[in-house]
This record gives sequence, C-alpha cells and structure tokens, in this order.
Amino acid sequence: MLQFEWIWMLAALPFPFLIRRFMPSADSTEEAALQVPFAEDFSVYADRSGKIFSNTSFFLLAAFFWILLLIAAARPVWLGPPIEIQVSGRNLLLAIDLSGSMQTEDLQLSNQYVTRLEATKKVAGEFIERRTGDRIGLLLFGTQPYLQAPLTFDRKTVQTLLNEAAIGLAGEKTAIGDAIGLGVKRLQELPAKNKVIILLTDGTNTAGTVDPEKAAAFAKQAGITIYTIGVGADEMLVNSLFGKRRVNPSAELDEKTLSSIATITDGHYFRAKDTSELEKIYALIDDMEPVLTGNQFFRPKSELYVWPLGAALLLCPLLVLARGRR
Repeated sequence: MLQFEWIWMLAALPFPFLIRRFMPSADSTEEAALQVPFAEDFSVYADRSGKIFSNTSFFLLAAFFWILLLIAAARPVWLGPPIEIQVSGRNLLLAIDLSGSMQTEDLQLSNQYVTRLEATKKVAGEFIERRTGDRIGLLLFGTQPYLQAPLTFDRKTVQTLLNEAAIGLAGEKTAIGDAIGLGVKRLQELPAKNKVIILLTDGTNTAGTVDPEKAAAFAKQAGITIYTIGVGADEMLVNSLFGKRRVNPSAELDEKTLSSIATITDGHYFRAKDTSELEKIYALIDDMEPVLTGNQFFRPKSELYVWPLGAALLLCPLLVLARGRR
C-alpha cells in the first residue's frame, strides 16, 4: 500500500503557475551589444538558429521536474503487511557484576572450566533471547555502575553488548548498592507495573556510597522487584606448595545481604554453584515473570522518495539544455 507521510507538500503544486500567471514580467533592459546596419540581410538564416526546444516543451519539462520534487518532498512510503508483535509491558533490567572476582574459573561449559563471566554471558544471553515482548536493559557494575544498554525491545543489541563486556570494565570492586540505585533511577519513572531488576554478583558490597538494603527499600517504594543471584562454586582445586588443595572460591559472597535485598522487594534470592543451576535459575525467573502476549501490530515501511528525487536530478541537465535552446 502506497502512502504519503507529508502529503500536504502537494499543496504547493500550483505555486509556479500562479506566480507566472499573476506576477508581472520582468522588464528587459538588455540592449544590443553591436549595431549592424545591414542586419536584415541575415533574416534569411533566422529559421536555422539551431532552436531545439519550443516554449511548450520547456514548460512541460519544468512542470514535470516540479511535480517530481513535490512527490519526493511528500515522502512516499510503501507499507508492508501488518506484523503482530508480542508486548508484555514488562521492563527487565539485568545488572551484571564485572568485578575482578568474576574472572575466577570455577564454572563449566561443555566440560571445560570457564570464568564466571563467560558462563553468565551464555546463560543470560539465552534468557534475553527468550524474553520476547519485554523491554530489556543492561547495567554493568564494578566499582561504579554503568547503564550499558537502555531499556529496549532490541534483544539482539542487548546480547551483543553483554558479550562485549569485559572484567574490570567498571572497576575491580563491587558496588551493589550503587548498581541498585542506578537501576531504580532508570525504572522508577516508567508507568509499567512490571518492573524487574535481575542482579547477578559473586561478592559483597565493597564500593559505592549507597547501602544495598537502603537501595532495595527505594526499589520497593518504586514498585520494583529484585531477583538476586549469587554465582560461584563452593569448592575448587588450586595448586599450592604442598600440592593441590580444596578452597571455597565463594567465601566472599554475601548471601545474607543478597537474600535481604530480594525479601525487601518481594523477589527471590538464588544460589548458582554451577552452570546448570544458573540455567535453572533463569528458567525459574521465566516462570515467575512469564511473557504476556499482546496483540499490537506494526507495518514495516520502505521509503520511496529516492526514486522521484533521483528522476528529478537526472532531469536537471535536460532542463538546463532546454532553457538555453528555447
């Protein structure tokens, strides 16, 4: 279906004709540069002057040029068939820890140990892919929090930005309270009822100026639910002077605070000791925050103004030539 976005531009169609009809003609002040007393002797050659375009041809070309310009200015677009999109009205903000401890290699992917961040990227990326109809944002935090991706329906871009995240990008420490505070700031003004922060960390609050539990109280007032995830194995083998020994790589994980944050905001705290548990947690969040199917539609648009504009530009040399030969 063809549609004009600025169809009112076509109202300018008669302007050149009205100007020519009602405006007085300019007086010709040109005088002959050379007086030839026997000019009448050359009148026999007057019909061989090389005249190619008549006045009628020139004005038809000019009118066609003007029409093409107006059509381009009116922004013609081609509307495709309606496409249904699922819209839940839910706003999900993923807050991912990028502190130095996230580079600990104590989780497995495909029977190979990887860093906690790599495992998080894979599982969270799959979660993002499933959230059709949700607006998803990405917040990265370390010593300071940063909004890496504002809330958007463009899940592919959020996945790309998550995959590009690197350890230490936001600092080596962990500012959980500041991360929640920034998330609340981004979500509190939104009218949607379903506002959710999914916070994943492997440590305790060691930076920032906002207490995590106070930040959670602000989130509660703003109608925001927070799901917290503590990630990291509870034992791993490390090399020492006396051979290999078992250590707890998650000794610094502050489960009490994470649980309190979730309780204050009517959310849940989850503990992910391996990749399979992390996958189950995100699947469980899917069940708690189901995707709601809407019935909104949109029609893709293809801009067509380039065609009349291109034709007008191609007509320019012919119009100039006609102006000089008429």
